[in-house]
Amino acid sequence: MKIVSGMRPTGKLHLGHYLGVLKNWIELQNENECYFFVADWHALSTSYEDKLNLKELSIELVKDWLAAGVDPQKSTIFIQSHIKEHAELYVLLNMITPLGWLERNPTYKDQLEQIKNKDIHTAGFLTYPVLQTADIVLYDADAVPIGEDQRPHLEIAREIVRRFHHLYDKKEEPIFKEPKEILSPTPRLLGLDGRKMSKSYGNAIFLSDTPEEVWSKLRIAKTDPQRVKRTDPGNPEVCLIYDYHKAFSDEETIKKVEEGCRTASIGCVECKKWCAASIEKVLEPMRERRAKLDDTIVEDILRNGEAKAKEQASSKMEAVNKAIFEVGS
Repeated sequence: MKIVSGMRPTGKLHLGHYLGVLKNWIELQNENECYFFVADWHALSTSYEDKLNLKELSIELVKDWLAAGVDPQKSTIFIQSHIKEHAELYVLLNMITPLGWLERNPTYKDQLEQIKNKDIHTAGFLTYPVLQTADIVLYDADAVPIGEDQRPHLEIAREIVRRFHHLYDKKEEPIFKEPKEILSPTPRLLGLDGRKMSKSYGNAIFLSDTPEEVWSKLRIAKTDPQRVKRTDPGNPEVCLIYDYHKAFSDEETIKKVEEGCRTASIGCVECKKWCAASIEKVLEPMRERRAKLDDTIVEDILRNGEAKAKEQASSKMEAVNKAIFEVGS
């Protein structure tokens, strides 16, 4: 299958990003034709006032991808804004997308309620799903890996495709594919203070953290509040460190943690040290791969990816423009 997915360059990636997105990308690239793009235009939909250095953030984001195991020999990697056809198709799809579809989007309404510290009452934020549709259908995506909260966006994408075909495309072979969803297995990994893992909360372990930084964060992380003393038995199911073990430790370690916590045969410090060791097994290879990368290497990878993406996107836009502007020919 052809797979298309993107990520906004808004800062360093953490363990939540690895579990929720990158791990899935790495598996998908082994058996599918994958297009992974830096969604820098999408970043502006909510961060247009933040004066982000999107060029630098985009390079650093791709370094995190490569360090995690995204392979440019298997996947096409590019920056969204470098392929102008995304914007061209976005404009054309905006012309035919009913306003009501966008205003009724539950994700849009939820984020208007949740994001109070930014002015997101903009056309760009409202039409986010239209740009997302352009991103997907330019490359004939068969499927898109998404989380549950993105399902309404993908349904809008399918509706836009159907409307385009109804208006302009009368051929047996449709111009666009209707993308299916691949619901990503996204384990809910909370931050070290029990809230959502986020850079702004200061509760995240980043993929680029050193072993010392990982341990300093884990050492003060919340645990079972009932374990006041070392001899108090605990309940691992209410301890977020146990969730980290389930995400990163092997079965033997998980079993030792569960039994040791319930019987008070281990303390929280020992449990956290085992957790740090398990996380280190994941992060150490990433650090080694990242150390071999510099901006020049990443820019070469992006140039190669953009050449392939440009070829596909240009071909698609030729068909789109012919359908719209040469009706009846």
